[in-house]
Amino acid sequence: MNWYWFVVVAFLIAVFGWYLSSTAGRLDRLHRRIETATFALDSQLLRRSSIAIELSVAGVLDPASSEILAETAHDARLATDAAMAVRIPIESSLSEVLIQALDDPDEVGLLRQDKLAADLIDELESAIRRVELSRQFLNDAVEACLRIRDNKLVNWFKLAGHTPLPQAWVMVDRMPEGLMYLGA
Repeated sequence: MNWYWFVVVAFLIAVFGWYLSSTAGRLDRLHRRIETATFALDSQLLRRSSIAIELSVAGVLDPASSEILAETAHDARLATDAAMAVRIPIESSLSEVLIQALDDPDEVGLLRQDKLAADLIDELESAIRRVELSRQFLNDAVEACLRIRDNKLVNWFKLAGHTPLPQAWVMVDRMPEGLMYLGA
């Protein structure tokens, strides 16, 4: 009888060890995915602000919109190394300025008659879509990671190590309505 219990206990310990090991591996992969998604989002935000700066200096928008867009896009470019708490409101401000400047489909249609403006608007539309997707990928990974890190066993056995809790990017990244109807 002792031999039987020893095998059962050894088997249960092995299964528990395998569970902890696989959970730690999954958590590690999620943290790497979050890091990769953060770099991708950073790249797309930088691309969007660069195109916004190009659009603002191209002379196709009205002077007031051009000035506000240039200033906000420049602030977004400068904030690339800032902490997340500082950067998110700045990026949201750029989104809001883009929405204000390009929200009217008729005005965007008139802008598209200029070849340079049409090219910049197409690039900007692509960049905004990529920002939306990158932010969604990042937030999905953060949500999955937080679900695992809420597990009591993960906390008791310190499976996350010293990795800080990831945070979701909550920002305005809506496509301006004027750009939604480009194909129409």
